[in-house]
This record gives sequence, structure tokens and C-alpha cells, in this order.
Amino acid sequence: MEEGREARASLRLRTVLRHLVSSRPAGLAGAAALTHFPTSAQIATAKYPVHFRYTLDNDLLSPEQRHFYEENGYLVIKNLVSDEDIERFRDEFEKICRKEVSVVGLTIMRDVAIAKSEFLQDQKAVTKIQDFKADEELFRYCTLPQIVKYVECFTGPNIMAMHTMLINKPPDPGKKTSRHPLHQDLHYFPFRPADRIVCAWTAMEKIDRRNGCLVVLPGTHKGTLKQHDYPDWEGGVNKMYHGVRDYDKSNPRVHLAMEKGDTVFFHPLLIHGSGMNKTDGFRKAISCHYASSDCHYIDVKGTSQENIEKEVTEIAKSKYGIDSPITLKDAWVLRAHLVKGERINL
Repeated sequence: MEEGREARASLRLRTVLRHLVSSRPAGLAGAAALTHFPTSAQIATAKYPVHFRYTLDNDLLSPEQRHFYEENGYLVIKNLVSDEDIERFRDEFEKICRKEVSVVGLTIMRDVAIAKSEFLQDQKAVTKIQDFKADEELFRYCTLPQIVKYVECFTGPNIMAMHTMLINKPPDPGKKTSRHPLHQDLHYFPFRPADRIVCAWTAMEKIDRRNGCLVVLPGTHKGTLKQHDYPDWEGGVNKMYHGVRDYDKSNPRVHLAMEKGDTVFFHPLLIHGSGMNKTDGFRKAISCHYASSDCHYIDVKGTSQENIEKEVTEIAKSKYGIDSPITLKDAWVLRAHLVKGERINL
């Protein structure tokens, strides 16, 4: 039985790797001809199920793409965001780091082990900014037509932007703090159903194992939400970087090497993380978590998400001086922003 499980895991890994090594056609324009973007799904002659659980019927995704996401929980679309758009996002991020732009509600995060910035020597390095919905330029990413068309394949027509991030993974200072532990994004979300939530994550430059690309555990989106806690890492762990407990360590890992403009869409239960940045430069990516506005909020008390609710409450009290009781739902209601269609529940 053990040999059979290992054989199946090995077969899955070989299949995924074949999907990821397809070459990029020359001369692809960033936002043109959406259905012609090469993807991580490989054309095959296999028969696919009549009913797909994780994607919705549409004219954009091929049966092969839908099957790949069904089995693996992610889908890479090559060259989806143009160089021009990415440079505009980069410029806006630099302005924020230089304090030339002030954004209401923005959360700026700094690495626990770094004392200097990429842009200003007298600032701690900005490793991530979150909740940039009030920044017109950065939030434009969440509304790019070529992104939203794919998002609709997972959420349906009523689309909410729930969580926005621009990640600026720093060169590791030798303490391995540039890593992000393996986790499931649903740990942070008090809304369901999980199958109508998706993340769009776009590489802002060439990303590979040297500068800390994403690593995913294919197929883990079919499981349940697991307990998360801070990992016991020497050198410390960045705030809110919870890691998953008790996952199957024999599950194959796939490192998603991506070119500038490539975008991966993935399920909130997919176990994923990222390694150290072993280069001298900063590794940038921009992302947004979307959900159908038909989703509903849940009470996380008595669940594995109770610890994240407690931490969010403590941060709100410290940052905003709020003394009244705050739930995880309250925090996400403030973050949510309608992108397309009608705002129903979220």
C-alpha cells in the first residue's frame, strides 16, 4: 500500500512538471487574445468529468485547463499582465516606500531581521504592503480585464476583491526570515464557500527558486482547513506568517518558476509557501484574493481560526485604539470592495 501511494505521488509530480515546462511563444502581447495564452494545462486526449467542482462553465477555460485546476488546485497563465502595467505598479510601490504617497488603510510590513530599505537607508525594508484598495494605481491591478475574466471562471459574475498585496521579498539576511511557511490562505478568511474564492498572483519580474518562488503542494485543495500556528524558526517569523500543521510531507512539491507578467490562480485550501531569497535583489509580486459576493461570513469561534481572530483583534486595538469587541468578519467587511457585478453578501 505504501509503495502504491509513493508511485501515485511520483506520477502526479511528473505530470505537473510536464505541464510547467512548456515554452513561452515569442511575441505574445500582454493583454491580447486571452484564450491564446499558454498555460500550465497540457492538451491531452483524456476524457474529463461532465461536472467540475472548482471552476464554472465558461468560454475561456479549456477542458484541459479546468481538469488541471480540478486535480491540482492552481493554474498558471503565461504573460497575462503587460510590462507597462507592471512598471506602473512598481513605480507606485516605490513612491509609497519613499513616503511620497499616503494611502488610507494601507498596512506596511517590515521584515523582522532587516534594518535598511531598498529605497531609503534610514527606513526598515518594506517587505509587503497590504490593503491598497484606496490606492487608485495599485488597485487597478485588481480590475484589469484580463485578470477579471479569469477570476470569473472561479467566482462567477459577482466579484469582490477581498485582500490585496504587493510582496517585496527581501534578500535573506542569513536568518531565513525571507521564507514564508507553508499555509492555506483560507486560514485567514471568515467567509465561505472556499470553492468560490481564488487568488490571482502575478510575478513582477523573473521568479525562480533562487529568489524565492512560490512552492505548491498539488491536490491539497481537496482536503480540509488545517490547524495553523507560528512555526518554531530560528531567527524569528514575520507577523501573521502562520504555518500549517500536520500535512502529508510525502506530498510532492512543485516550485513555480515564473516570468514577468505570468499569473497563477489558486484555490484558498491549496497548501503553498515560498523559500528564501538567496539573491541580492528584491523579489516582487502583486496579488489579489477574490470571492463571489454570494459567499457568506462565518463565526470562527470554536474553530481552528480562533487564533487568527485573536491576533487581528490585538492588532486593531494597537493600531487604531479600538477597545470595543472586533470579530474577524469586521476586519474583512472593511477590506472588501466590489470589482464586478452586484454586492450581495460580502
